[in-house]
Amino acid sequence: MPLTKKPLRAIGLIALAGGLAAAAWYYTRPKPLEVDVAVITTGSVEATVVNTRAGTIKSCQRSNLAPITGGQIAKIRVKEGDHVQQGQVLLELWNQDLVAQRELAQRQLAMAQERRRETCILAENARRESIRTQQLVAQGFVSSQRADDVNANARSRQASCEAAASDIQRAEAQIRVSQAGIERTIITAPFSGVIGKISGELGEFTTPSPPGIPTPPTIDLIDDRCLYVTAPMDEVDAPKIRVGQEARITLDAMPNKIFPGTIRRIAPYVTEIEKQARTVDIEVDFQHIPADIPLLVGYSADVEVILERRDEVLRIPTQAIRQENKVWLVDAQNRLVEQPVEAGLSNWSFTEIRSGLKAGDQVLISFDREGIGTGVAVQRKQP
Repeated sequence: MPLTKKPLRAIGLIALAGGLAAAAWYYTRPKPLEVDVAVITTGSVEATVVNTRAGTIKSCQRSNLAPITGGQIAKIRVKEGDHVQQGQVLLELWNQDLVAQRELAQRQLAMAQERRRETCILAENARRESIRTQQLVAQGFVSSQRADDVNANARSRQASCEAAASDIQRAEAQIRVSQAGIERTIITAPFSGVIGKISGELGEFTTPSPPGIPTPPTIDLIDDRCLYVTAPMDEVDAPKIRVGQEARITLDAMPNKIFPGTIRRIAPYVTEIEKQARTVDIEVDFQHIPADIPLLVGYSADVEVILERRDEVLRIPTQAIRQENKVWLVDAQNRLVEQPVEAGLSNWSFTEIRSGLKAGDQVLISFDREGIGTGVAVQRKQP
């Protein structure tokens, strides 16, 4: 039976009302929250500890050099910033009197050597004369008294020859004494390095430090070929650190560079400073220093010690983990689900996930939006 116009009109009104209601719901429905999410992947996770206060780059060898004796600075053979070799003369005090004494001792040595040569020649001649006289005595041409006199003269000459050898030794010792005095007025480089600072000017007087009263060194010599970092670690972390562990070194002066290092020493005591946490100092060697990167002694540095590393494990950004090891998981309908997880190794960046999540899952990494809760619809924030 065909429909009349009135039922058709009613059906149209009902469809129109349904469409309007659907449109009203669509445009007034709660919009999904825009949130920051992270996709669960596999990678490396490390357990690390870092220093509590800034560390410092130091030189393996650094000497504050000063003359053993006091005097007037006569020669400064280097300037600040110069690279010097081991044994190179750096500075001299006035020492003309000591040089003159050494020259006098050298002349005395030459005289002693000539005197010894003369006395030994005479001693040899006297010995031969004694032999000939003994032969004449045997033949009856010379009396025995004469032979005794000649023999005594030969022995006397030989004693003079031996005494002259002692004079030479004494003159050589005097030269060594004079040379030692000169060396006390000269500063030489005990190792190769760079001149950091020179305290003193030509003509000024320098004096050695009295007991208990330190004075500034005349020359600061730094071995810039061997550098390491010393850094204070919290006493709670110290038992976890071992010699030989890997570390990463960062510098305030070069924030974008990371230098690999190795723990070479752990202090055998705890440093206690008033109003500061107790710490244990560690020393870290640079594994490699690029030649084109100038590292200066005294740069502040931070050390991150790698206690343990696990590769190709499921990991999550550490900031995504809430209290009681729970995360906000985005389900297949883009709604939030509170998901407990079992965590493993962890650091500031990533945490190992042993169970509770799988690769490809999406989790929230920020919780500062209002309205976050179970069942809330979310969408990934566009970059």
